[in-house]
Amino acid sequence: MTDILIDLDKYLFLKINRDCQNSFLDTIALFLRESKIWVPLYLFMLLFALFNFGKKGWIWILYTIATAAATDFISSKILKALFGRPRPCLDESFFSQVRLLASYCGGNGSFPSSHAANHFGLAMFFFITLRHIAPKTMWLFFVWAAAICFAQVYVGVHYPSDIVGGFLTGSLIGWFTGTLYNKKNGPIQL
Repeated sequence: MTDILIDLDKYLFLKINRDCQNSFLDTIALFLRESKIWVPLYLFMLLFALFNFGKKGWIWILYTIATAAATDFISSKILKALFGRPRPCLDESFFSQVRLLASYCGGNGSFPSSHAANHFGLAMFFFITLRHIAPKTMWLFFVWAAAICFAQVYVGVHYPSDIVGGFLTGSLIGWFTGTLYNKKNGPIQL
């Protein structure tokens, strides 16, 4: 059964990494991977909270930082060490088939994707804590996270299962911190 899942993972990886290849996605995927692109959004969210949530804004910011720190630590330091799966661009039995667009492949393991854990963790935290303020737009954070995660596979640094593992890890942590925030502090009012 494990071999079937690994083969399916590699098949899906090649479908995204090679078969979807085009110059537009080449540019967009590399763009989405750059932290310079996401930092303004997250900085905006922190400033938005600071200026609109009163005293709760500072607590919300601390929970946001704790969510990001927890997703990164658990995915990067605990789970990657536990699973020890090489990235597709470093997998000796597979890397010759990989179309690597990223300038850096990363050597700290592939499963789970820390990008996926971090972005989905924040998306879930934002959704849980802010959905009553803007219920029709909170899903956009998940679209943002999914686009960044698709880019990770497209540029050749993660398998699709790495993304799923990061999605589950981050979403669980974001759900936990968001629920804890709401329980301890009540809903945020504008």
